[in-house]
Amino acid sequence: MKSSPPVTDRPSLSVVIPLYREVDNVAPLLARVHEGLATYGGRWELLCVDDGSGDGTGQRLREEAARYGDHVRIVGLRRNFGQTAAMQAGLDAARGELIATLDGDLQNDPADIPRLVDELLARDLDLLQGWRRDRQDELVRRKIPSRIANRLIAAVTGVHLHDYGCSLKVYRAEVIKEIRLFGEMHRFIPVWVASVTAPERIGESPVNHAARRFGESKYGISRTFRVLLDLLAAFFFLRFRARPGHFFGSIGILFGLIGAAVMADLAVVKFGLGEDIGGRPLLFIGILCLVASIQFLTTGVLAEMLTRTFYASTQRTDHAIAWQSDPTTAGWQGER
Repeated sequence: MKSSPPVTDRPSLSVVIPLYREVDNVAPLLARVHEGLATYGGRWELLCVDDGSGDGTGQRLREEAARYGDHVRIVGLRRNFGQTAAMQAGLDAARGELIATLDGDLQNDPADIPRLVDELLARDLDLLQGWRRDRQDELVRRKIPSRIANRLIAAVTGVHLHDYGCSLKVYRAEVIKEIRLFGEMHRFIPVWVASVTAPERIGESPVNHAARRFGESKYGISRTFRVLLDLLAAFFFLRFRARPGHFFGSIGILFGLIGAAVMADLAVVKFGLGEDIGGRPLLFIGILCLVASIQFLTTGVLAEMLTRTFYASTQRTDHAIAWQSDPTTAGWQGER
């Protein structure tokens, strides 16, 4: 049943799809992927990651993969680790020069992928994010939380996109593999990509979106509150990953200035006006601010030490090289 279009100069492509409890979507999903990529004109593979589903999703994936051929690869996780971990497992296994990701709920249209690939190459981008302009989801449970999250992320991180939550994306493999996804980072992939490439190399493009036909959504309005916590972590790592002392130190200095101002005012009241300050709430506020200042400053110093230890022990750097001259063919000026 496997049929391959003639190979052209198009980059090799890996399509990564994490799935959790989507047994009814497996067969139509694989059929739509093959229909959508029938005219891709280059080498491609499909990686389906079963995120510890207990409903037979993994078994159905293996059955369907046997029908299509060895370009369909299955990665089964031992238990449910979450969408971010499943996506990272797929990215690790991907072999293509480009990587496309999408959800396994049939709401993303695989037929958009060839167009997104062409647009990414034409615009010379590292990431092209899908934009569900005509989103087919419930207003209260899905659309409103998503809009709130999108505006918060754009305001805090400075990476301005309309739809961070769309799983349909196309990346250059060399860029996305510079990032390790953990926790709930799949919501902020464009932000993390901006930590290793220029924001202007991140774009978006409208894509098709369909209503869910089978299964149940794993997201709801409670996601908005989790986004706030994840957003704080994303902001910290994006701005202060290599200099955490500046983050904690700035807060410590602010508390220190407030505490010093309060104590200076109380000193004038005590020694200049001769009034008693022992029972004033302002005294306790001033002491609390000074103690908090010391704690934040020492936390900043400890964070700097941990960061330097991390980079030294793992041989990681705070930069990502796009290209460099071959050192094996380099010469020396003035060499005789």
